Amino acid sequence: MKNIYYYQTFCGLEKLYPHVQDIDTIILSSIHFSSYKNDPYIHLNDFYPDSPQFDSVWIELQKLYEQGVEILLMVGGAGGAYKALFSDLDTYYPLLFKLLRKQKIITGIDLDIEESVDVNDVKKLINNLINDFGEDFTITMAPVSDALINDGAGFGGFSYKKLYDSNEGRHIDWFNTQCYDSYTLETYEKIINNGYPPEKVVFGMLAGDYDDFTKSLTEINKVKEIYNNIKGVFVWEYINSPPDKNDPSQWCKIIKGV
Repeated sequence: MKNIYYYQTFCGLEKLYPHVQDIDTIILSSIHFSSYKNDPYIHLNDFYPDSPQFDSVWIELQKLYEQGVEILLMVGGAGGAYKALFSDLDTYYPLLFKLLRKQKIITGIDLDIEESVDVNDVKKLINNLINDFGEDFTITMAPVSDALINDGAGFGGFSYKKLYDSNEGRHIDWFNTQCYDSYTLETYEKIINNGYPPEKVVFGMLAGDYDDFTKSLTEINKVKEIYNNIKGVFVWEYINSPPDKNDPSQWCKIIKGV
């Protein structure tokens, strides 16, 4: 069972160094695309990924990577990315390609599509990534739970079930499922009952939603008892990880105990 942190507020990861045995994956967030005066650019949050202000971020991630922690890169989210990316894939994709080639610690991509897009563009992106980085390159997606419970169009404007059942779907390693506001065994079961195997579904929590962390732990234990092959658990995001916001590393230690 994977323990996964999303990491967007760059508060420092030093507290994780003694606990690498309890961490599987960190997802660096988030990449966006746009242009200024017709000059296309790629941003990590609000700045270029190679901006000096991110030097410490890359150094800390490198240290964790060298100790066996998997590093993925999230694209999109609430801040968007895909309308720009798909408006001119031939222009914007090379910017992403260049970043991935430079930062060799990144071994996969998390696609968080929260804007309406053409699923054929998603398929093309997946194919590009596999063709350029190989079959071992990790590709994950981050749908809300309803998008996996139901087969209609989600935030992305397409059916995840149809994508999952397509040729490109076999390249999706797992779904980082946003079970926000519905962090229950019932939610997880509905997803599994809709045809997604547990080894493809991560049970994702929103840190700020859980004043009583024991309730979410109870639900994780319920899921684990029934679905022993659950892919894992994630928390959005690191800085607010329960139960102790002053020490986000406590989250991975407790989850690993499950």
